[in-house]
Amino acid sequence: MKTLKHSRQRDSIKDFLQSRIDHPTADAVFQAIREESPNISLGTVYRNLNLLVELGEVQKLACGDGKDHFDWNTEPHYHFVCRCCGAVQDVAMDPLTDLETRAEDGVHGQVENHTVYFYGICEDCLEKGKKISS
Repeated sequence: MKTLKHSRQRDSIKDFLQSRIDHPTADAVFQAIREESPNISLGTVYRNLNLLVELGEVQKLACGDGKDHFDWNTEPHYHFVCRCCGAVQDVAMDPLTDLETRAEDGVHGQVENHTVYFYGICEDCLEKGKKISS
């Protein structure tokens, strides 16, 4: 197996993701990392994010908005996506461990895992809506 060369840029990207509770896009990661490393390119950020995904150190989320979002938490968990502002949040609930077994009843094959997104309106957007309509 090939040894991976250490990269300060990759460490910065991972540290940035671990400091967040939201799930930023590659562009948002790039903007933040560029503040401390002005010479970093968007391509470098994308390559390192994809490498971190390949290594299993970061999760890539496709939430339906056409942009990949990134999550440092690779443990099984669910996500909520606001249909107003596009914010992505973790859902505070235990994963349904029997869902794969139940799904196998309806497929010809072996289910290995699952991904669940909940869609709705986040608390911030609901608050803004209340203020506007009041």
